[in-house]
Amino acid sequence: MRRLRLLAPLLLLAAAPAPPQAHPALWKLADADTTIWLFGSIHILPAATNWMDPQIRQSVEASQSLVLETVLDQEPSKVAGLLMSMGRAPGPPLVERVPPAKRKQLAALIKASGFPPALLDGMKSWAAAIMLTGASLQQIGIDTAQSPGVEPQLTALFRAVGKPVEGLETPEQQLGFFDRLPEDAQRAFLVATLDSPAKTKAEFAEMIAAWSKGDPGAIEKSFADDPEFTPALRDLLIRQRDRNWAEALSKRLDHPGTLFVAVGAGHLVGPDSVQKMLAAKGLKVVRVQ
Repeated sequence: MRRLRLLAPLLLLAAAPAPPQAHPALWKLADADTTIWLFGSIHILPAATNWMDPQIRQSVEASQSLVLETVLDQEPSKVAGLLMSMGRAPGPPLVERVPPAKRKQLAALIKASGFPPALLDGMKSWAAAIMLTGASLQQIGIDTAQSPGVEPQLTALFRAVGKPVEGLETPEQQLGFFDRLPEDAQRAFLVATLDSPAKTKAEFAEMIAAWSKGDPGAIEKSFADDPEFTPALRDLLIRQRDRNWAEALSKRLDHPGTLFVAVGAGHLVGPDSVQKMLAAKGLKVVRVQ
């Protein structure tokens, strides 16, 4: 289930049903003439979740621009094309890339996905995992059309008043991180897609509860407790990216103004968080909610 936090910017999904009110965490990085709001978003959001409380709304309305992990909504066909081009490679059949005990689940998931098995066999393991994620979500009753997640809602708010929306990474860069994973890490990522629906549903509920309460410790623990979140996955998908983002945000302090930065909540917790990377540069990030 934790794979959803890592690739979820590519999904822009929503789910049902939901708690009525959420109070996610919010941080502030500032100097004399620049304010950067840091918001840990959730990319797969239960329908009707009321997450924009007064503090978050005030911060959003005061910001001149929105910064996301990457901007994907303007050219979805281009992103799909990138996935197909970057993710193609000859290899063993997909079923041979998972443990024997998981092969029955994989066959069922492939059938549910509607993708031809030959197509998936010709994909790299990370790309096949992304392609199969939609079907795994359907198994736990997640409806991708019910309501927009955090990023689409923020994007709509900023664009409605003519404010720019930027990305810390390009789609090519984001997919490139998956593409650089060693094969054993890619296969672990694929195996994570095959969790039982009951386990996935329970983990999803825990994730939503932790985020809704603004509980970074619980979010961090969910990563630490996940054996499939290997050191290679953490280094490439969390540590390296957080370091890059901290560098970019530190440079943004040279430009006066206010911006709202929304990245996956997993990037704002733990020893490799963006805040820790900024602190290593001598910059102080204060939690305001």
